[in-house]
Amino acid sequence: MMLIEETTVPDAALPVEEFKAHLRLGTSFGNESAQDEVLSGFLRAAMAAVEARTGKVLMTRPFSWSLTFWRDRDAQVLPVAPVSVVNHVWTVARDGSQAEIDAAQYWLERDSQRPRLRSVGACLPVIPQGGSALVEFEAGYGLTWSDLPADLRQAVLLLASHYYEYRHETSLSDGCMPFGVSSLIERYKVLRMGPGANR
Repeated sequence: MMLIEETTVPDAALPVEEFKAHLRLGTSFGNESAQDEVLSGFLRAAMAAVEARTGKVLMTRPFSWSLTFWRDRDAQVLPVAPVSVVNHVWTVARDGSQAEIDAAQYWLERDSQRPRLRSVGACLPVIPQGGSALVEFEAGYGLTWSDLPADLRQAVLLLASHYYEYRHETSLSDGCMPFGVSSLIERYKVLRMGPGANR
């Protein structure tokens, strides 16, 4: 399975000014935008870390996901949430040729934790032997920073601040995440337990 982010979050959508205020950076010195590129980098890193820990896409953008088999015949859990729309589903033969599946054959079961691609009939389209299925969809809480839940916005700012303050530190352990950030994102993590946990 392979998940590809088709586009990145535009620079204009990043909350750089809000991040500056959070850091209490000085203003009125005539060079307020000098660090914008650096601050944007820390914001992107923090957003990526929060998305990786929670399986939630923060700002809406398109993805493509390829897989070689359906875990269930009638439904397939999508790899991230929340998913707003499934744009296309294709089957891809071993030789690379593609066939688009009629949208009338499937539907999106919206769920904040585990959205699913569901079959209208008895089962999802057959994936060719040695081939794959390609699902194109859009995921995220919204196109603008204000569309995100307040606790996730705060988690991103806290983590980006942590990266900024300790940008020269080399002794932090791998995967280090401040407790405040961990507590803010805890409820967004998907809990997997029981026989169907791998689905």
